[in-house]
Amino acid sequence: MTTRNPAVAGHFYPGEPEQLRREIDRCLPKNPALKKKAVGIIVPHAGYKYSGAVAGEVYAQIEIPNRLVILSPNHTGEGLPYAIMPEGDWLTPFGAAKIDRELATRFMENCPLLEDDAEAHRGEHSLEVQIPFLQYLKKNFTFVPVTLSYIPFEHCVDVGLALAKTIRETKDPVLIVASSDMNHYEDHATAEAKDYLAIDRIENLDPEGLYQTVRKKRISMCGIIPTTVMLVAAKELGATKGELVRHATSGDVTHDYGSVVGYAGLVVS
Repeated sequence: MTTRNPAVAGHFYPGEPEQLRREIDRCLPKNPALKKKAVGIIVPHAGYKYSGAVAGEVYAQIEIPNRLVILSPNHTGEGLPYAIMPEGDWLTPFGAAKIDRELATRFMENCPLLEDDAEAHRGEHSLEVQIPFLQYLKKNFTFVPVTLSYIPFEHCVDVGLALAKTIRETKDPVLIVASSDMNHYEDHATAEAKDYLAIDRIENLDPEGLYQTVRKKRISMCGIIPTTVMLVAAKELGATKGELVRHATSGDVTHDYGSVVGYAGLVVS
């Protein structure tokens, strides 16, 4: 069995369990909205100091099922472009989170593009930082980790339709989590304007529009591929709306608005 050790504990989030609990508690809203069912969500993946409150607000207001598929971009350039880990567990300071072997195997059967590859996941932070939130809020869950490089839109459709087919074949509810930050390292006004161009396409459940807008407007949204795949799958599964929960930038924390990273949390239902 493959065990994936944490790569960014003590850096993106606290490496000690009690400190991690306090940090996640800080990130969660004090008066969360009534919990709602979701087909998919988009959550950021920077250090909790910067984007944790955006992610926390999303997680706090949805019903988290027992089974999830988490899609992340590949920042490291390591491993294969369509990388899935079909078995094993991921360690965090809270303990082991189990991979859903049955769900992963079915997804691979439905999507020949996916390949068993732990290397793409080994140093990738964008999926890892989601796990402690889930462990804090949901005692028992299993998940499928998928890390995707930049791929053509047509392949996003292939992966998304295969994911929808996999979820339809599964008796239990499955949540799709797309991990993404928004525009990077431009001034606050520019980043916000670019972010909302992308957010508008997400709210309208327009995967191709999102993909093309990000490309044509030079929006450095690192999780464009996971988000596009999630939107394709969500539409196929009957989702009808996207809802922005919260938008922020790193400037809200650092007070340096000359060069910021944008963060958006959205629910698709």
